[in-house]
Amino acid sequence: MDFKLELIAVPVSDVDRAKAFYVQVGFNADHDHVVSDEIRFVQLTPPGSACSIAIGKGVSDAAPGSVKGLQVVVTDIEAAHKELTARGIEVSEIQDMPWGSFVFFSDPDGNGWAVQQIVPRNA
Repeated sequence: MDFKLELIAVPVSDVDRAKAFYVQVGFNADHDHVVSDEIRFVQLTPPGSACSIAIGKGVSDAAPGSVKGLQVVVTDIEAAHKELTARGIEVSEIQDMPWGSFVFFSDPDGNGWAVQQIVPRNA
């Protein structure tokens, strides 16, 4: 049986600001539904990903900015760094480690992201 991770809740303080940020990063805005006065569900997906994030009102009881270690994988870290910078996203310099190359950024609430180019397994 497959167990596919498809959705991760990311707590934010301002849904519209967070949605605009993730769209600026390049995520696709898949859904934005107001279910009730207490619930607004926004789903965003990084391009090429099978897993999405959910932000909104009533989506998570975690503190805004408390999620760290979210990670997306790319095939070209230099191109990813250039694209994110061109989109106006504040990212770290490229950091090379034995297990891959990374750039890091945070959303407006401080939820932390890593962008990784994985070292090929045969390297």
